[in-house]
Amino acid sequence: MRQSLSKHLIRRVVVAAAAAVVAAPLFAASGGVVTGAVREHAESPIVSSAVAPVAIVKVRLRLAVKNLPVALETPLGYDRSKFRHWIDANGDCQDTRDEVLKGESRIATYGCDIRRGKWYSYYDGRTWTNPSDVDIDHLVPLKEAWDSGAKRWNSETRQRYANDLADGRTLVAVTDNVNQSKSDRDPAEWLPRYGKCRYVAEWTATKIRWSLKANWPEKNRLVALASGCPDVILTIGKAGIGLAGTSGGTTGGTTDPRYSTCTEAKSRGYGPYYRSRDAEYYWYDDRDNDGIVCE
Repeated sequence: MRQSLSKHLIRRVVVAAAAAVVAAPLFAASGGVVTGAVREHAESPIVSSAVAPVAIVKVRLRLAVKNLPVALETPLGYDRSKFRHWIDANGDCQDTRDEVLKGESRIATYGCDIRRGKWYSYYDGRTWTNPSDVDIDHLVPLKEAWDSGAKRWNSETRQRYANDLADGRTLVAVTDNVNQSKSDRDPAEWLPRYGKCRYVAEWTATKIRWSLKANWPEKNRLVALASGCPDVILTIGKAGIGLAGTSGGTTGGTTDPRYSTCTEAKSRGYGPYYRSRDAEYYWYDDRDNDGIVCE
């Protein structure tokens, strides 16, 4: 039986059209112990048809990791310029970088171009007051996203991903040289010195939010790490995905990496899956729209 949402942390998205804030987990550096200071965090979407979630998923961390769909990565064709980022989406004079700096600063910030604040980088436990020492990390790097499914997206979806202020896990303020050392590596290749459980949860949530897949080394590493972390419930607003060749239309998700039909899944003892409860629900078509698939 899945239980209700436990302890979460929040990061307030400083955007004129921000929506309600819900909670998200904060993890310790190791051993799966909840600890320390919180960062403000928003999982709920900005009020905009472009970023409104197609569904809300609540799933425990270990099950979420276990159910990440697996596929070979396809890096051909990647170019960072295909992800237009650091835009001023709401026209308030602050671009995405400055919105994150303002939202994560532990003291008040002022102006369009943030020049002063106080930022804690959970990757290495360092605190900075000069924004030039801080990078805004795409937790799942742009190239990793491309390799894991974004290659199929249209440009509007890639732009939304690169500027995702609707979920505080997608973008995080961290020490610049630590972010540079991470580069585009996944958790099989790189982990922060501290906050490993938090990182695993946020990586997994971001992959689910954006219907991205994992390769086997990445998934195996995530499974091993998650086994030593609190098995918290992740609350995730699934982002709509527009595919290349479409005019911005979005779809809810992905497909079951194991079975091509519900009949096959049920023959192996899986299902039924329920809307807003099971991540697997979004792998199938709910043709009678009753909130249940693979019945």
